[in-house]
Amino acid sequence: MKIAGPVFLMLLLVPFISLHASEVTVAKTDAGAVVKIDGKLFTEYLTKSGNKPICYPVIGPTGKAVTRHYPIAADKGKGEKHDHPHHRSLWFTHGDVNGISYWHEGDKTGTIVHREFVKLESAGSTAVIVSRNDWVGPDGKVACSDVRTLTFGAEKNSRWIDFDVVFTGGQEGCRFGDTKEGSFGVRVAGTMKVDAQQGGKVVNSEGQTDKGAWGKPAAWVDYFGPVEGEQLGIAILNHPKSFRHPSYWHVRTYGLFAANVFGLRHFTGGKAGKGEHTLKPGEKVAFYHRVVLHKGDDKQAQIAKAFAQYAKLEKP
Repeated sequence: MKIAGPVFLMLLLVPFISLHASEVTVAKTDAGAVVKIDGKLFTEYLTKSGNKPICYPVIGPTGKAVTRHYPIAADKGKGEKHDHPHHRSLWFTHGDVNGISYWHEGDKTGTIVHREFVKLESAGSTAVIVSRNDWVGPDGKVACSDVRTLTFGAEKNSRWIDFDVVFTGGQEGCRFGDTKEGSFGVRVAGTMKVDAQQGGKVVNSEGQTDKGAWGKPAAWVDYFGPVEGEQLGIAILNHPKSFRHPSYWHVRTYGLFAANVFGLRHFTGGKAGKGEHTLKPGEKVAFYHRVVLHKGDDKQAQIAKAFAQYAKLEKP
């Protein structure tokens, strides 16, 4: 049987294309689960670091870590300040849940307790982690629970993590308090931070930069700067279906970078009303974010375009 020229050419190209597609895998470990791209480390989901689950390290598209090493591996970090030990790479917590801080660490703070992996799945070009967690106060009471779904993927010059969290109020309900100390955050590599004065920069979707981006609502924020001779960045995109989109941002020039819809008292001096939110027993609320790890600045990485594409994704 004779095969038409274009079809024959396509058949020849299929093996070539598949060989160059990134394979993303996830596997369970003693500490949690490890995610790899083409056999090389992307990140590890640690079920307990301090008082919470985190992702560490987070490796950018050129093979270099873009989040801070301290306090998990303090000897690895260059240009890092050993402050705020509760800022652990990439995490989701909050500083006031029923009056208890899960953001900080200490005897009187809460703990996010990993209960189980609901799913660990490798699907070719993506991998998925689904975990169930309880937010437990120092008195042993469960304020709320969450199911978090992390989806990992890679493109030619970038990598991404979709971080979806659905909260359910505990038996006595759950109040997320109005505080700047929250909620979905990363701590960027020491050389990337603005205060390092090596070229680090913060830019948001409204064109506000550096200190001017703190406490402002925006659909996305990008934090980029040098890492071992390359300009790399971390952008966090806030999906339109996420609770109270667009998020306010607790983003600091010393390297903290967090989306926080609750901290209105600090961010606006109360001008935007109260930021607290209460869940009744069994009531749910959902947060959707995408983390884009990229080369270059926000323009070179086309973060505005990336957000427009992300915003089209269907969410419950």
